[in-house]
Amino acid sequence: MIRALLATGLALALASCASVPDAPAHPEARAYSATADASADVDAALARAAANGKRVLLVMGANWCHDSRALAGWLETPRFAALTAARYEVVYVDVGIPQTGEGRNLDIAKRFGLADVPGTPALLVLTPEGKALNLDTAVSWRNAASRNEDAILDELTALADRPAP
Repeated sequence: MIRALLATGLALALASCASVPDAPAHPEARAYSATADASADVDAALARAAANGKRVLLVMGANWCHDSRALAGWLETPRFAALTAARYEVVYVDVGIPQTGEGRNLDIAKRFGLADVPGTPALLVLTPEGKALNLDTAVSWRNAASRNEDAILDELTALADRPAP
C-alpha cells in the first residue's frame, strides 16, 4: 500500500515537472539595443518620416521587460507591419530600467516633452518635425502584454490619423 502511494506521488510530481507553461498570448521580440546610438536612430527616423510623409513611432522599452517585448512582437506581425510600413517610421530606444534609477536615453523622452518614463514601454507618436502627438497616453503602454491586439491596432491607427497640434 505504501509503495503504491509513493509511486502515485512520484508519478504526480514528475508529471507536474514535465508540464510546459502556456505560451504568452502575444508575440514577443527583442528589439531594444543598449549599444545603439539612440539619438542618431531617432534623428534618422525623423528624416525618413519627413521624406516619406509619415509619422515616427518612438518605442522606448527594454528587452528585460515582457511588456516591451510584447509590443515589439505585435509590431512585427503582418497586420501591424502593414500599418507601420504605410504610416510610420518605427524606432526602438532602450531606456534601461528607469523606474529603479537605472535608465538610459531618457534625454530622448525629455527632448519630445515626456518629462518622466516611470516604466516600460512608453510610446510616442511624433510628427516629422518632432512634435509629440500623444503625451497624454505615452506612458500608458506599460500593460502592452495584456492588451488586446485589436485595441492596440485601433489606437495606433487613430494616432496615425490624429491632427498635429
